[in-house]
Parts: sequence; C-alpha cells; structure tokens
Amino acid sequence: MRASLRQCGFSLLEVMLAILLLGLLIAGAYSGITAARHSMKSGEALIERVDKVRTVQEFLRRQVSRILPFPYAQEGTKVEIFQGNGKFMRFVAPMPGYLSRGGAYVQTLELTSGNDGMQLVFTSTLLNGFSKDKGKASEESTVVLLDRIEEGTFRYRGLNQQGDLMNWGESWKDPSTTPLLVSLDLRLMNGAQVQWPEMTIPLMMDVGARRSGPVGLSR
Repeated sequence: MRASLRQCGFSLLEVMLAILLLGLLIAGAYSGITAARHSMKSGEALIERVDKVRTVQEFLRRQVSRILPFPYAQEGTKVEIFQGNGKFMRFVAPMPGYLSRGGAYVQTLELTSGNDGMQLVFTSTLLNGFSKDKGKASEESTVVLLDRIEEGTFRYRGLNQQGDLMNWGESWKDPSTTPLLVSLDLRLMNGAQVQWPEMTIPLMMDVGARRSGPVGLSR
C-alpha cells in the first residue's frame, strides 16, 4: 500500500520543473500583453498625430483663403493689410463662428523655437482696437497649432506691375496688397512619424485685394 502511494506522487525535481515552466509561460504571456499594449499606444499616438496634422491643415486653409483686404495698421497714407516672410504672417480674416465674437480679427502665424523642434503658433486679436505699437493685447489668444517641426517656410506668389504671375518668394514686399497664393512647407521631425502634405492655398480674391501688384519680388 505504501509503495503504491509513493508511485502516485511527484518528486521535488518534477515540482520545481513544473513551477519553472509555469513561470516561463506567465513571463511570456506578460511580455506579449506588454508588447500589445505598447503597439496599441503607438498606433493611437500615430492616429492622433495624423488627425492633428489634418485638422491644422483644414484650419489654415480656411483662415488663409479668407484673408480680407482690411488695413490693421496705417502710417500716413500707407496702409498695411498683409505682412509675410519665411517664418511669419500677419493678416485680417474672420474667425470660425465657435471661436469668434463677430467681426474681423488680426491673425498671425509664426514658426518659433520650442522645447522639441519648432512650433507653429497662431494668435488672433479683434481688429477693432488692434495696434502694432502696443504690447500684447488683453484680448489676444495664442495657440500652438503644431509642434515637433524640424524645418518650415512660408512662401508667397502674386502679380507684378504688368499683371503677370510671379515666382514664389519667401518675403512679401508690399504690405498694402495681398498675395494670390500662400504655401507652407513643413518637415516634421522623424519621431513624429508623420509627413506634412504639400500645401498651397489660393486666396479668395476680390476687387479690393487686386490693387497694384507686389513690389520687390523677383521673377
């Protein structure tokens, strides 16, 4: 009877091997779950980044295409309705209804240095009461639209004095007129895992914006 009981049991070595195998199975399962969670988070982050880039592009197209030939500054008889260089733009345009109190807004887009690459920063201020001579207006709103930018440039295209379409330039020389086309070329940092699609925005021009052609842009 005692011999039969000994034959039905497990040795200490067998128990240790079983525990070791169980531990390996649990470790493998945990590693798989951890990898799956990491992959899921990475996928969600990539989807979020793609959605953000798309949203920013839609917002920029809406705002830039609706630029108005309204002066936001005046010195003597010279008015300023548009300012632009490779890293900065200032113009007047309406804001979306959910962000607006009504009326036109002075808006800026600027590429500035951030903690991780460059940032695309957007500011808006009601045209009524805006002054370039003052510091930051109390009603000014500032938003970082996009970050982790490695390099970026604004470019402009308009008509010369003869009415011919000119080449792209990174500086808009005549602040009393608006360009016909604006482009924003961005290269996002490698870690962003997203590319910035080519972006050229035609302005919805009217008679007021088609005064004399821009001065100083070479063909």
